[in-house]
Amino acid sequence: MITLGHFFEMIVANPFLALVIVLVFGCIFVNGATDAANAIAEAVGTRSIKVNNAIIMSVVCNFIGLVAMCLISTAVADTILGMVDFGSNDHEALVALAAGCVGIVTWAVGAWALGIPTSESHALIAGLTGAALAIHGDFGAVNWGEWSKVLIGLFFSTTLGFAAGWIIVKAINKLCVNVNRQHADEMFGHLQVVGSAFVAAMHGAQDGQKFMSIAMLAIALSAGHGVAGADAFPLWLQVLCAALMSIGTAIGGRKIIKKVGMEMVKLERYQGFAASFSASASLLLSTLTGLPVSTTHTKMTAMMGAGAAKNIRSVNWGVAKEMVAAWVFTFPGCGLIGFLFAKLFLMIF
Repeated sequence: MITLGHFFEMIVANPFLALVIVLVFGCIFVNGATDAANAIAEAVGTRSIKVNNAIIMSVVCNFIGLVAMCLISTAVADTILGMVDFGSNDHEALVALAAGCVGIVTWAVGAWALGIPTSESHALIAGLTGAALAIHGDFGAVNWGEWSKVLIGLFFSTTLGFAAGWIIVKAINKLCVNVNRQHADEMFGHLQVVGSAFVAAMHGAQDGQKFMSIAMLAIALSAGHGVAGADAFPLWLQVLCAALMSIGTAIGGRKIIKKVGMEMVKLERYQGFAASFSASASLLLSTLTGLPVSTTHTKMTAMMGAGAAKNIRSVNWGVAKEMVAAWVFTFPGCGLIGFLFAKLFLMIF
């Protein structure tokens, strides 16, 4: 296992590795500013928790989820590492990896500036795929067996999230028809906070593994070891990853929270609970089965399902369409940026 001291020695000895690590850490930071904020957005929107407290909760739960899942399963990281082939030249592979990270950061920062919660998971996958294609020159760079898990996960997480959100809201309406509304509202407010904490933990479990796997890949390539396994993430890297996501959420999360929790759909507290429970269950199943899904997609569709179950007009479909359009263009857009930067970097370096 790579120790922190050995890591710093490698950084000093290889300036290009330092550049790649900075880019990977930049990806983790913008992931915190965009994806991590989604986990707590609707709890803030329903005033179940104040925004500063929600951010602190997100920080803690992301770290807990990341560390706990690394002890249980690294299936998601293994999928990411096996998705594309960067070839046998470790230097070229490291250069392409840097280009893929530039694509991710470029796409994510642009979306964040517009307040649109894109999927950094899909940006990561697209950027890496585009960079690998630049090396190979054809689709032989893609491991379709692993890549298919992205499409399976996309369908599974969004449909399950929406359907579960819808069904749970309908069930609550049936079961609580004679319950005191004020008491029920207070109870679901507390449950919603618990649900948001679980979603934040699952975000750490999913996205933390994805981006740590890229950092470990960069370190392995720099050492000339090729693609490394993801079965032993060092604790210092887990702490660093969680800290960077936390800083991103604290600095940039408010813009996404406002867009998602206050503009996309108006939810009552019991609907917010339904959305959080649906999203966290979908994310847990996906993580344990090695499906690299988007926490953004999962949470957004769960919120839409919970909102539409009561009144379809409670969803601002204009804002929803804006988000869906960003999701659709993430694969070709980020993939093209990764491809072009890889070509440029390969000529320069």
